[in-house]
Amino acid sequence: MFELSDYRMKRARETLADAKSLLERDRVESSINRSYYAIFHALRAVTALDGFDSSKHSGIIAHFNQMYVKAGIFDKEISKLIRIAFSTREKADYDDKIARRKPTP
Repeated sequence: MFELSDYRMKRARETLADAKSLLERDRVESSINRSYYAIFHALRAVTALDGFDSSKHSGIIAHFNQMYVKAGIFDKEISKLIRIAFSTREKADYDDKIARRKPTP
């Protein structure tokens, strides 16, 4: 379990580095995607420690909230951050209005 968790945290750090690099190149939507996935990989690293995994993002998030946020291991603000990141990633990936926005000078 620790080896799997370590692997997933390494993946989370790499994905976060990708997000930062994309943002530096003004690739905002792609950076949002990678930022969310960095969070998601980190959540999976934590849930691996208790042997839980799910093929659905909602399953990972629900388990994390139940086992770690409600138990007081992680602050409630983390749950809010995860929800915002998930919603923002979906908009960045699928909302054509975002892709058509005019860049600011």
